[in-house]
Amino acid sequence: MDLLKSEDAMVARRIQCLASHLVASPILASEETLSLEVCRNQNAAPSSVKTDALQEIMTGAGREDREKIFKFFEDRPDLQTPVEISKDAHRELTYKQLIALVRECGVRPLELLMKDPARYFTVVEAIGFIDISLGIKMGVHFSLWGGSVMNLGTKKHQDKYFAGIDNIEFPGCFAMTELHHGSNVQGIQTTATFDKERDEFVINTPNEGATKWWIGNAAVHGKFATVFAKLILPSVSGDADMGVHAFIVPIRGMVDHSVLPGVEIRDCGYKVGLNGVDNGALRFHSVRIPRDNLLNRFGDLSRDGKYTSTLPTINKRFAATLGELVGGRVGLAYGSVGVLKVSVTIATRYSLLRRQFGPPDQPEVSILDYQSQQQKLMPMLASAYAFHFATLNLMDRYSEMKKTHEDDIIADVHALSAGLKAYITSYTAKAISTCRESCGGHGYSAVNKFGALRNDHDIFQTFEGDNTVLLQQVAADLLKQYKTKFEGATLAVTWNYLRDSMGTYLSQTNPVVTHRDEKMHLRDPRFQLDAFQFRTARLLHTAALRLRKHSKRLGGFGAWNRCLNHLLTLAESHIESVILAKFNEAVKRCEDPHARKLLKLLRDLYALDRIWNDIGTFRNQDYVAPNKAKAIHKQVEILCAETRQVAGQLVDAFGIPDSLLRAPIGLQSRQYSEYTHYVGF
Repeated sequence: MDLLKSEDAMVARRIQCLASHLVASPILASEETLSLEVCRNQNAAPSSVKTDALQEIMTGAGREDREKIFKFFEDRPDLQTPVEISKDAHRELTYKQLIALVRECGVRPLELLMKDPARYFTVVEAIGFIDISLGIKMGVHFSLWGGSVMNLGTKKHQDKYFAGIDNIEFPGCFAMTELHHGSNVQGIQTTATFDKERDEFVINTPNEGATKWWIGNAAVHGKFATVFAKLILPSVSGDADMGVHAFIVPIRGMVDHSVLPGVEIRDCGYKVGLNGVDNGALRFHSVRIPRDNLLNRFGDLSRDGKYTSTLPTINKRFAATLGELVGGRVGLAYGSVGVLKVSVTIATRYSLLRRQFGPPDQPEVSILDYQSQQQKLMPMLASAYAFHFATLNLMDRYSEMKKTHEDDIIADVHALSAGLKAYITSYTAKAISTCRESCGGHGYSAVNKFGALRNDHDIFQTFEGDNTVLLQQVAADLLKQYKTKFEGATLAVTWNYLRDSMGTYLSQTNPVVTHRDEKMHLRDPRFQLDAFQFRTARLLHTAALRLRKHSKRLGGFGAWNRCLNHLLTLAESHIESVILAKFNEAVKRCEDPHARKLLKLLRDLYALDRIWNDIGTFRNQDYVAPNKAKAIHKQVEILCAETRQVAGQLVDAFGIPDSLLRAPIGLQSRQYSEYTHYVGF
């Protein structure tokens, strides 16, 4: 009886709260400074600034898909994620959102992934604006589970599973990471032993450390898993380990959703963020699956137990397997840019509206008129544009890779996706906190999204490859290209600039150029890109020399570890060079003079801000004289001030609907939520 009374009281409070949303607050109704119209007027573009062309550049390719998704969720309040929601309710809502997206909105993510990857990633970004948990849930099901079946399997798997994955009749997960092995996938311990008599594989978890961990979709909704395990072939002379392969393993019943015999599922519980995703742990106790459940694109097993592969070694098969899964990194890099756009938009609009202090006996000024606020936010705004063009190029390269399957493009996309995912997600994680701080106490309100953005995005730095590990892959590839350059072979496309830059580095710097400090020179894209590439070439050359020196005494592993921070800096420098090069290309492609002027402004700010942030490196190498360093700093200040004048229009060009810049109210009181909602406008 007491329980029923308690539930009735909760229902009554909920109804009262919802009803209050329909009634204007008498306390706040008279506060004109908080009205949406005032916020919009504050952001109104000067008549001389036209932004339609810029918005077309930033949203044109995927605008139809984005608007379709935004409209669908705006019309469905029951599918909007409120601020106050429990873990279990969030999980069920996210699953409901995903099913509605596919079956009601008509979005077919798996079909897009296979036929038009660029459109797929555009959908991923749009979904991330709705709820990052939904974006990750979608990625787990379609990109990881679906992508692994489609890309690692063969026609028999595609014919059997495509429709069920596409319409979410076969919800699945991706079981690679183990409790004791995350980044070192070749060290996983789960086994798949072939039973020749029964023509089956026996999937087994040999110990607690081999438990599949942090597996999205496993705790509640998944019915299948792509399980990565070592393929073991028993023989009289001893078991043969054929390396890591992928297997389709049913984990729950199709009808009653009960956990299948031999499968043990645990719940990873409440997380820092992404609580709409049901992460779980999987253990397998002699679970039997048909031989056909081996995803056999790169290695197959006949009925009589004979193993065949077109790739001669375990390492080559492993590399080919991981190469087909690189799409996850592409999606994370692009999605992280979306999170940065939202954060910068909220912080910029708030800073334009918020007024504090000012000259004596005069109105208070916008906090974005303060130099300190400009230099916090404007470089982030420029970076959002820079990252946008860099990830668009990455998507194009990925699409080309899927069409051609050329080895050179595969290698290029692998290194480029690793570097951009690591660099962009790390930058965005820091930027979210800075944006929150830039909004003062109002930024701490949950309805203004910074908390959810920070918590949900934080793990982007870890999954699909830890950022520190990924940057080492970039550094290793650079050293490989360095060796190639001196052997006279052709460099990969992304690394072509090293040929000229190494020659520039190894020669003396021009003393006239090092002292040039006029505006025209500093805003010249050739100077900017030359500086970035000079730094990368210098870091690469000195890293190679240090590794050679230390390897004589410490060996290869010890030398790498001794130079590790140097190598990470090298990788970041290279990625910054690539980003700037792609930004330059975007400026050149822009035909509209107004949009091109804005892009040039942002390009100059992106480049000179990063040169200034690493000015010690350029000074130490005498690439920049003291007077030039001072001039660069001055230009950064001027560029921030110039960007501030059009900041409202620049964030508007991202095309993010106002409704997605704040969280649905949930159980918040009307007065509290009304007051805080204006932060993002």
